[in-house]
Amino acid sequence: MAELKTKAHDASVDAFLDGVADERRRADCGAVLALMREVTGEEPKMWGPSIVGFGRYHDRYASGHEAEACLTDFSPRKTALTLYVMPGFDRFDEILGRLGKVKAGKGCLYLKRLADVDESALRELIAASVAHLRAAWPTPRK
Repeated sequence: MAELKTKAHDASVDAFLDGVADERRRADCGAVLALMREVTGEEPKMWGPSIVGFGRYHDRYASGHEAEACLTDFSPRKTALTLYVMPGFDRFDEILGRLGKVKAGKGCLYLKRLADVDESALRELIAASVAHLRAAWPTPRK
């Protein structure tokens, strides 16, 4: 079975975010960093070359495949600040409807500008997602 490429490592989160070329996106990353740190109570870690993640959980799929992932994370992509909502959005439709100007994929939330988003709804979405994962996988591996 293939090994997961996106793993936590000790590269500097600050150095990575300082390298974000777009000044507004860099500022938005700083705000999302603070928000996720506060909501999770976890310190950020780099996951792979371009993802900033918080906390972790260990999952075993029906196929027997196992993986470790962060509870919540984000990445400053070229076209949008991307937030990852691990359980997806199915159970969070009401919150998603209050977020404002965003695009959502299966488990990705794409923000052009943080100023276009209702930050209290964003906080609620991240908190609900993290709470769901912590309830489903209460004993994460470190």
